Amino acid sequence: MSIKSTQKQNVVNDVFEQLRQKLIDENWAPGSRLPSEQELCNMLNVSRVSVRSAVQRLRDLGIVITRQGSGSYISEDFTPQTLNNRLRPVMNLSKEEFHDMMVFRQTVEFKCMELAVVYATTEDILSIEQALNRMLVNKNDYKKYSEADFDFHLAIAKASKNKVFYNVMLSIKDSYYYYLEELNRALGITLESVDAHIKIYLAMKNRDASTAVQVLGETMAENLTAIERINQAISSDNRG
Repeated sequence: MSIKSTQKQNVVNDVFEQLRQKLIDENWAPGSRLPSEQELCNMLNVSRVSVRSAVQRLRDLGIVITRQGSGSYISEDFTPQTLNNRLRPVMNLSKEEFHDMMVFRQTVEFKCMELAVVYATTEDILSIEQALNRMLVNKNDYKKYSEADFDFHLAIAKASKNKVFYNVMLSIKDSYYYYLEELNRALGITLESVDAHIKIYLAMKNRDASTAVQVLGETMAENLTAIERINQAISSDNRG
């Protein structure tokens, strides 16, 4: 079996799309075993992390089932005809909920960043870094990644030394975490997302509020565009 080598920036998405195409082309029958991680790495010329992330997305969608000590298998009830609908990510977050959270972040988090570059202590910067490290470690688990993601932004709020902003962030933790979890589940944990958080951390460390605000603003705009694409695709499927 031959799968083209992947060298693009968003490796996980490319690997996912190639696995998806193999499923559409019926290269792997229901109940059959997927090639091992190492075999897929060799076929695609990518790392185990990229392969694992792509397979995890299939697992989250119920397309792939992993049996401990045996490997990953295509679900018995899988059919290529239902693949597109099952692979279509569904955002369980309304447009209004996303918009409200985006406005909150633009109002509160942007200000927290501006304050944090002035008042953050060495310990505060370390807390932001530790949350970022947890995100990097958990790139293959969107739930744990989302928990660290929230802690990352909470650490920035704490670094602002504004107790009102910090307490407000704590008070909406459940809503905020749900928002992050939905984004990371439906859109995937992309290299762009990880890179954006690294840039924000470095900007905070260098006391550069304008860059931190710009990066976060661009990331939220990209998320909004991605969500609109998902909704348009779902609407198109329903009309079809």
